[in-house]
Amino acid sequence: MAKPARLIRKAEAESGFTTHSHPWNAKSEISGVQLGRLAGLERTGISLGRVEPGKESFAYHSHEREEEWVYILSGTATADIDGAEHSVGPGDFIGFPTPSVAHHLRNTGSEPLVYLMGGENRDCDVATFPALGRRMVKFSGRVEVYDLADEKGLKPLAREAGETK
Repeated sequence: MAKPARLIRKAEAESGFTTHSHPWNAKSEISGVQLGRLAGLERTGISLGRVEPGKESFAYHSHEREEEWVYILSGTATADIDGAEHSVGPGDFIGFPTPSVAHHLRNTGSEPLVYLMGGENRDCDVATFPALGRRMVKFSGRVEVYDLADEKGLKPLAREAGETK
């Protein structure tokens, strides 16, 4: 059976705004609404976000499996992308195909930064926070965080003497 479309009016979206921050970034403070969830979307995430001057979006990170994108509606910011800084403003679009490079937004302007952001909602993803030395693994509704210094990495196992392929 077909699911009905869901029209979200501006007033409804604005009344759903909440403010949150990333626990690993003291400058993170973003207000917004998850439009995709309001509309009943399950596989695609799309949100409207607002970051005040001097604040940041989340934490510098990359994804292994979930693609992301950002479209700036108003305001200006600095996009930290793969170790380089880029000035961004209204009409600029940034796509992060997977596996993605690390990225992050900082409102370096004098007015609120307003943007649409979206991406996939997969059952499994790996996000790396290179500046923090952490890796987050999401799978089957669980999230686990690892210290990159503790990881052994994916290496071939040493073969026992006389063992063949």
